[in-house]
Amino acid sequence: MRYLFGLLSIVFLVGLGCHGRQTKSDDSRDKFAVSDTMMNMIAIDTVKLSSVENELKLTGKVSFDEEHVVRVYPMVSGLASDVRVSLGDYVKKGQELAVIISSEGAGIQNDLLNATSNLGITKKNLEASESMYKSGISSEKDFLTAQADFRKAESELDRIKKIITINGNNSTADYSIKAPESGYIVERFINPHMQIRPDNGNNLFTISDLRHVWIIANVYETDIAKVHLNDEVEVRTIAYQDVALKGKIDKIATVLDPDNKTMKIRIILGNENVLLKPEMFANVIVRYKIKGEMTEIPSQALVFDKSKNFVMLFNDRNDVQTREVQVYSVVGNKTFITSGLAPGDKVISRCQLLIYNALNES
Repeated sequence: MRYLFGLLSIVFLVGLGCHGRQTKSDDSRDKFAVSDTMMNMIAIDTVKLSSVENELKLTGKVSFDEEHVVRVYPMVSGLASDVRVSLGDYVKKGQELAVIISSEGAGIQNDLLNATSNLGITKKNLEASESMYKSGISSEKDFLTAQADFRKAESELDRIKKIITINGNNSTADYSIKAPESGYIVERFINPHMQIRPDNGNNLFTISDLRHVWIIANVYETDIAKVHLNDEVEVRTIAYQDVALKGKIDKIATVLDPDNKTMKIRIILGNENVLLKPEMFANVIVRYKIKGEMTEIPSQALVFDKSKNFVMLFNDRNDVQTREVQVYSVVGNKTFITSGLAPGDKVISRCQLLIYNALNES
């Protein structure tokens, strides 16, 4: 970069020499002219009136998209004999996640056998009772009792089958926990040989597809009025500082967090390449509009020197002036000016530092 700057300076000074600036004098600024070489290098932009924008910098974190998250809970108690997935693994719907040795599972299996056997017995009794009733050997009461016993046995078997379905079609002592949906294992709270108690209400796994994530950011009370639904935002993370992710505010909380007295806002971002991981720290820039219009210039046209902001005002190649300006806000490539310029003025927005240095040599 030093070499490039030096080369540009030489080209610029040579250009000045071609226009008669061989020696310094008190009226050297009046004789300043932009050479043909520099005219091909600089860029000139016209000052315009624009709706005023500003930006608000917030901090937040990456979170799960709660609308696409499944938490897996144990349906039985027992001992974890095998855990077959790790944190971060991608699993498919129906894939086995862990196995629990459970006495409850063995009990369900026994209940299923008993209910199946009882249904068979009551069915035979019903058939025999119906035959005897039709032959006049038994009473109608005996036949109706046999019908009731059969229906009761049928209902009991149906109840046990529903329990087995709820338990993921497990009907043995080895209770298999399977993934209800496809996605990534983003939380795991089970290890081999862990005792699973019936009074523990915590989930064992959390599965998220991570194709979309939430950015949850904090807004202090003083800034609440500055954020609105659908405001454009830019999100950057520490892991990918050069990657600017674009989004909009999707939801604004109606209450403040009682711990830190901030309001939460939510941004939904696509995450097809799974760059964003839950709990990542995020910097969020919210861009919002303010009523009224103000003069706007490209941010790269500014020259900051001696704690002040300047621009190079271009009237023609023989009339370039240094103009101090008052900056209201810098929003990306847009800078809004409160004084120093008028709509229609022209400013140099590339290589302006070389011209500034030449005009302001002591």
